[in-house]
Amino acid sequence: MPRRKPGLRKRLALNIFSDLYADHVAAHRLDTLFWECTLRCNLSCRHCGSDCRVDPGVPDMPLEDFLKVLDEQITPHVNPAEVLIIFSGGEVLVREDLERAGAEVTRRGYPWGMVTNGMALTPRRLESLMQAGLRSISVSLDGFEKEHNRLRGNALSYDRALNAIRMIVREPALTYDVVTCATGELVPNLEAFREMLIAEGVTHWRLFSIFPMGRAKEDPALRMTDAEFRAMLEFIRRTRREGRIDVSYACEGFLGGYEAEVRDHFYQCIAGISVASIRVDGSISGCTSIRANFHQGNIYRDDFWDVWQNRFEPFRNREWARRDECADCGMFRYCLGGGMHLHDDDGRLLYCHYHRL
Repeated sequence: MPRRKPGLRKRLALNIFSDLYADHVAAHRLDTLFWECTLRCNLSCRHCGSDCRVDPGVPDMPLEDFLKVLDEQITPHVNPAEVLIIFSGGEVLVREDLERAGAEVTRRGYPWGMVTNGMALTPRRLESLMQAGLRSISVSLDGFEKEHNRLRGNALSYDRALNAIRMIVREPALTYDVVTCATGELVPNLEAFREMLIAEGVTHWRLFSIFPMGRAKEDPALRMTDAEFRAMLEFIRRTRREGRIDVSYACEGFLGGYEAEVRDHFYQCIAGISVASIRVDGSISGCTSIRANFHQGNIYRDDFWDVWQNRFEPFRNREWARRDECADCGMFRYCLGGGMHLHDDDGRLLYCHYHRL
């Protein structure tokens, strides 16, 4: 049976980690910056938390605006080699100037990566992106052809994503992972899906559960039952022990007795702690999955570094989250109310991972 509560030894380790995390929060050293460069997308996925579309009605952020912030407000305060810039969307490959953007941040000394659905990643495009300095890439693959195409709403999506994966696993200069949004439909097939990924040469794999925001909010069929969620964690735990593929569960929430068994580390939400984002409209926030009510400023009226240093209070002091089911929870010290992206526009927790176990 799944273990809901961490044992004594794990509680002791969690206490130590909690103190280290508090030091991490106090330092809030920026090491990852997401640039949401577009909300345009070449797919219309059922589970999209951003509700992106071909014409989102929101223009792409001009590259020059992003570079100005980088040059004037970020670079003077950091070692560029120690800050990873991740281009995100939408679908980043719809931007025709992506190579130019990559070359510009590379010229400034920043490593950069991207998140993609793989639809538009051809061998020629991958080569041009790597010439522009591409260092890391995440490709989404949400199950076998039937499950993936149903989620992504495009009959070509699975083949394109798989071809993209086949290209990146053969590039030794690239750091990569395959990202899977798991549904209840996929859970019984996780073993077979793992074997397929291993056969394709995949060595790094991350699983997420779908959270009820954006389009996914209107589609409860996408969410796993508690039993399916536990089954997925047990699968990850077994697979990590086997050691044939590096698999982990995403940084979504505290997992009780599964802590340090389904990830390389104990749970922590590093949004606003070491991770920031510049959204397509200029908003400054943590990761790009977080609701707009947690934005801390905007590059078109605020200095990014001043915002990073002196705001982000809701991210760095989570006492506001100690309410509802979190109010009297003995795990709050370790969980701090779960991932920031799991809080709705009123700040209330959408669901608790720990209480599903």
